Amino acid sequence: GEAPPPPPPPEEKKDDEEKAEEEDLIKMKTSILYTVGLLILSFTDLIYVVWLFFVTLAWNWNVWLIPVRCTFPYQTPENIHWWLLMDYFCDGIYIVDIFVMQPRLQFVRGGDIVVSESTCFLFPLDLLYFFTGVKSLLRFPRLLKYNAFFEFNDRLEAVMSKAYIYRVIRTSAYLLYSLHCNACIFYWGSDYEGLGSTKWVYNGKGNSYIRCYYFAVKTLITIGGLPDPTTVFEIVFQMLNYFVGVFAFSIMIGQMRDVFGAATAGEAYYRHCVDSTVKYMSSYKIPREVQNRVKIWYDYTWKSQGMLDEQELLIQLPDKMRLDIAADVNYSIVSKVALFQGCDRQMIFDMLKRLKSVVYLPGDFVCKKGEIGREMYIIKAGEVQVVGGPDGMTVFVTLRAGSVFGEISLLAGGGGNRRTANVKAHGFANLFILDKKDLAEILVHYPESQKLLRKKAKKMLTKDKKPTDEKDQAKDTGEVIPQRPETPKLFKAALEVGTGQTFAKLKEAYKGATLEVFISPVKPETHCTIFGCSRQKIGIEKQSWRFL
Repeated sequence: GEAPPPPPPPEEKKDDEEKAEEEDLIKMKTSILYTVGLLILSFTDLIYVVWLFFVTLAWNWNVWLIPVRCTFPYQTPENIHWWLLMDYFCDGIYIVDIFVMQPRLQFVRGGDIVVSESTCFLFPLDLLYFFTGVKSLLRFPRLLKYNAFFEFNDRLEAVMSKAYIYRVIRTSAYLLYSLHCNACIFYWGSDYEGLGSTKWVYNGKGNSYIRCYYFAVKTLITIGGLPDPTTVFEIVFQMLNYFVGVFAFSIMIGQMRDVFGAATAGEAYYRHCVDSTVKYMSSYKIPREVQNRVKIWYDYTWKSQGMLDEQELLIQLPDKMRLDIAADVNYSIVSKVALFQGCDRQMIFDMLKRLKSVVYLPGDFVCKKGEIGREMYIIKAGEVQVVGGPDGMTVFVTLRAGSVFGEISLLAGGGGNRRTANVKAHGFANLFILDKKDLAEILVHYPESQKLLRKKAKKMLTKDKKPTDEKDQAKDTGEVIPQRPETPKLFKAALEVGTGQTFAKLKEAYKGATLEVFISPVKPETHCTIFGCSRQKIGIEKQSWRFL
């Protein structure tokens, strides 16, 4: 006959592929990309943020110094070459950004990556220098590249962990720039009226910019104490200054309030929760010791996490993003649990979203002996101790970050999942809790993982245990796999009838006695083999039988 076909080659291990897929799964994909050649930079990539920083510096050079050069006599024929050198250096940054960087900018529109469709081209009015001389006002089109400034603000705030600090600095810069522009306008008005012509205008002494800036501060902030204007031009100028100053200063104050309000919103919520809880405990006359422990819990939770409830923050995010965050935070810890090794990976990811973070104070009991176990605990930070003994103070073992306990309770059968030891926090302890109900809802969709978990739980429970008798062994096994219910008595009797056991017992008990039974007519001289007896009297319905 033909030789049997060769066996199929063994499946290659896919550990590396699985790890690669796992890393791809937990990486957060961004919707805005920046590409330079084959290099793709994310929305918060520092390389592009640094480049935008240089573009913003070039833009600020024009924004701050064009008004100064147009009004103050700081640009002279002796230093014009230094001004032009800086101008064209900034123009070079503009050119690289417009023709090299921006055309490669990509963004997502309708689910597709689209290349930037337009670039900001600034017409070089510097060519008019040949006819008018070097006039800084001709550089005004450079100010139109303001989009780079706002884009830099957005990306920098996305990178910073405390973005409110930059917002405060930026709002302060807005105020300083408004004073800067007012100082330039005041010098222009003084020069128009004539330096030192009246008491109201700048007299031409000292540092012109500092003195005009001082005037702008007193005018916009409406401090007062300024000389009274005398001419119509001075009166109109001062009136406009006061009106602009009131609106500009009120807007700046409002923005600053919003910035500080947003920066302290979390802390304000924390204070509100603490005050409400303290008021509640005081109204119900809760003991002072309990109140102090509650305050300590609030204080430690806020300082360690920066929030009171992580789930409240993450619930606003889509499921995919919640999974990415949960995988980054919790996967390294859950993957160490021996009970879940070998289970479906997607089941582990679904479980990560169900973990709840709870903080225990020093001396708090996480669980007590005899309690019904409904949760599994994973130590995120801190230590817990397993205690017992006659006084309940003997420390059997100390569990640290990454340790797991209570996992058997997740799969234990009814009535057999009581805690076997006391566990209390040794210092502050932050634990992840997985509820038995949550795990049951997940395992409904993963039957193979459910079988594997039950098998592992049984093995872990019976490990290092040697029951003394069958009763104890059945009891131990029942904690993971519920005991098979007892066979109903009626069904057991039917089985005994089928095997002849019932009438064998009757034969032994009533040997020699006469038994009358009511049966349908049968043929005479029939021997009843199943009953083990012979017929002595034949009737229509009532018959007598005698046991041999």
